[in-house]
Amino acid sequence: MKNIITFLVAVVLVVGCKKSTLELTNPNQLTSDTYWKTEADVQSAFAATYGLLRDVNGGFYGVRGIELGNGRGDDFFIRNDVAALYQLSTFTNTPDNGTANDLWNISYRAIFRANQIMENIDKVPDLSEDAKAAYISEAKFLRGLNYFILAINFGDVPIILKAAASTEDYFVAKSPEADVWTQVKQDFTDAAANLPVSYSSEWVGRATKGAAVAYLGKAQLYTKDWSGAATTLQSLTVAPFNYQLMTDYNDNFVVTKENNQESVFEIQLGDVGGTNPWAGENASQSIGVTTAQEFAPAEVAGWFEVSPTDKLFNEFQKEKTTGGELDPRMYATLIWDYPGATFYNKPFSSFKLLFGYSAMFKKYQNYTQDNELTGASGASDYTSSNNERALRYADVLLMIGEALTMQGKPADAYPFVQQIRTRAHLGPLATGLTQDQMMAEIRHQRMIEFARENQRFYDLKRWGLLKQEITNSDKVGKQFFVADKHDYFPVPQAEINANPKMEQNSHW
Repeated sequence: MKNIITFLVAVVLVVGCKKSTLELTNPNQLTSDTYWKTEADVQSAFAATYGLLRDVNGGFYGVRGIELGNGRGDDFFIRNDVAALYQLSTFTNTPDNGTANDLWNISYRAIFRANQIMENIDKVPDLSEDAKAAYISEAKFLRGLNYFILAINFGDVPIILKAAASTEDYFVAKSPEADVWTQVKQDFTDAAANLPVSYSSEWVGRATKGAAVAYLGKAQLYTKDWSGAATTLQSLTVAPFNYQLMTDYNDNFVVTKENNQESVFEIQLGDVGGTNPWAGENASQSIGVTTAQEFAPAEVAGWFEVSPTDKLFNEFQKEKTTGGELDPRMYATLIWDYPGATFYNKPFSSFKLLFGYSAMFKKYQNYTQDNELTGASGASDYTSSNNERALRYADVLLMIGEALTMQGKPADAYPFVQQIRTRAHLGPLATGLTQDQMMAEIRHQRMIEFARENQRFYDLKRWGLLKQEITNSDKVGKQFFVADKHDYFPVPQAEINANPKMEQNSHW
């Protein structure tokens, strides 16, 4: 079992207040003065920070985060079982939406923990300066990633770079989104400086130099620094990095092929810990997620919360392979009524499509099992140990292609885009594509390459195509989308009520 998972137990960091010398210290209570004693304490603090990325309620790669990150796209539908999710998917949410608010709260909890690590690392005896520098870089990566998540979802947010020392520090005003992106890029730049290229097998899953470089390039792309993005991301295509596309696209989404050569950053999951995936941070919590169970149909003990739209179903069929077949990514991503189709060891004809769409999601499902009653190891109820691949090398290649194309160099984008096409058994691109034609190809490839991977809505937003593509879809609730307003979530109402310096986002 991976050490990074075994550390993902209920490690809750606490901050102690200054105490009078007349007060006694409780030897059973952890404080910031008593916790930071060994390197194992540092590692446990990191585990608690990484763990929030897959937090059941507000982690961007936990079940609610996957639903939230995909649910607003033109390729995704969430049914009306959970009101907060349905509201997000149909653009009828308000500032008191619990799911969006949990994303805000969990992101800031992770930032708080990363800040704690940086502020307390010097207290740990016998750590070399190199080790301290590496740990600080790792903490900056996690802080940068959480600010990245906040920037794409909320825009203007408070920038908090140290743990609050007094009540006066609790209330922080929002910074402009541009300043948040500056902080994101600085954190990833600093992280890349001292993170290792790889770890020993027991620490696979921790942030690497490549992960920091990739997210830096992604942040540069999101802020339209095309030249910087191209330079940064192209560094990942040469030594000391050795990322490659997997030969079989489907290998990126099955539990037996985790942490493979295409994985740049991956959320580590496992059927370990307790048996309750909804327990919160305590000994009862499972370290798996319920995403596969929530997406599975009722016939195999699923809740069938979501469905791909037919817009996505049809997008996959726009181009056949060189052998005249459907794109293999369609078979890896979706399951539908084609000859011989099976799902959870049953013929597809035994399943009922409930929402008027043509397919179900197959990607990340434990479809080789008979049902989703247990995780992949059978250890915990409803939990899956299939890692979420947060950033793949395929994303790096298409981002390079986009950054070059947006500089007016579509000819330079060919080798990077063609790698994606070749893996999918598609023919060579026609020569002489214009900038607009190459971007149309990249947009098409990103839609089908990253379906269900928390990408589509954010891609459309940075391309300025949200209104156009949501309107031109069969998405339920598309009529409620309001340009500019629904580009971002509102600041949680509870934050507005509690923080006198906080202002609501524009258009809300």
